Amino acid sequence: MSFRIDADRRCLKAIAEKLIRATRGLILPQAPRATVLAKNYVTIVIPTGYWKPGHDYLMTISHAVASKLQIGDILVLSEKAISVATGRIVDETKIKPGMTARVLARFWMRLFWGYLLAPICRLSRLTTKRLRSYPLREGAAHKQLALSHVGFLEALRHGSEGGIDVSNLPYSYASLPLEHPDEVAMNIFETLRRANPIDMTVLIVDSDKTYTWRNIHICPRSTTIEGIAKLGLLAYAVGRAFRLRPRSTPVALAGKPLSVEEALRAAALANKARGSGSGRTAWDMAERFGVGLTEVTWESLTKIKHRPIVIVRRISR
Repeated sequence: MSFRIDADRRCLKAIAEKLIRATRGLILPQAPRATVLAKNYVTIVIPTGYWKPGHDYLMTISHAVASKLQIGDILVLSEKAISVATGRIVDETKIKPGMTARVLARFWMRLFWGYLLAPICRLSRLTTKRLRSYPLREGAAHKQLALSHVGFLEALRHGSEGGIDVSNLPYSYASLPLEHPDEVAMNIFETLRRANPIDMTVLIVDSDKTYTWRNIHICPRSTTIEGIAKLGLLAYAVGRAFRLRPRSTPVALAGKPLSVEEALRAAALANKARGSGSGRTAWDMAERFGVGLTEVTWESLTKIKHRPIVIVRRISR
């Protein structure tokens, strides 16, 4: 009798070990997670799979929030996730950099940013070290992309030039900012309203920072939100040098109007709740996966948690 029990135990243990090996590395579906992050506000983070080009983000958003939205909610969405889903990405290996782009990569990034602007902008030692060894070939292609799509002044930034982003993307891909973010926000809002006609707001945001001093708000990139001034590199340098209050940038909204302060607060709460995905920068992402700067794969990105949808809700006390 005891022999049979021992055999059954060994059989169950073997099955359990096989299940563990089979599910290792997989991310199972997760329920929405609510977290109180600020006085009178709660955030509801809704994890999803990675949105590849061609992904039906409208259907994903609709299904994800259908039973969760309440009157007055702010639905905060990642601009980059929508950009990737709509195919606004560029393979930088196919870009032929010109002389200006090469000069920016070799001299502006390595010397001016690495030795002059990095200390002024209070960048970390690690970021400064990375800038001083800025990749010349890949960096020149990236700067050419910035020059072509957002212009020379935006290309002077050390990263997130005009909303162009290479983090959370595989290989040498870069995402472009949405061409008409206000129209995209309205389309999402109208889609949600057809299923659930409640008074709410759709807010598309970028993790690139807006800097605030009293009631003055400045940011490096374009936004359709009134009350935020686009000042390019100057906004970043002033904001970092003088330690102005940094918050994620609201890019566009639709539905119930928000003041600029309400939009910035919602963007900041959502950004804190969702985290940085595979990493804040391409360097961080590559280190996380233990590969070269342009060797992260689509498959790798599908194995980590993605949180492009966050509901910000005001609560009464």
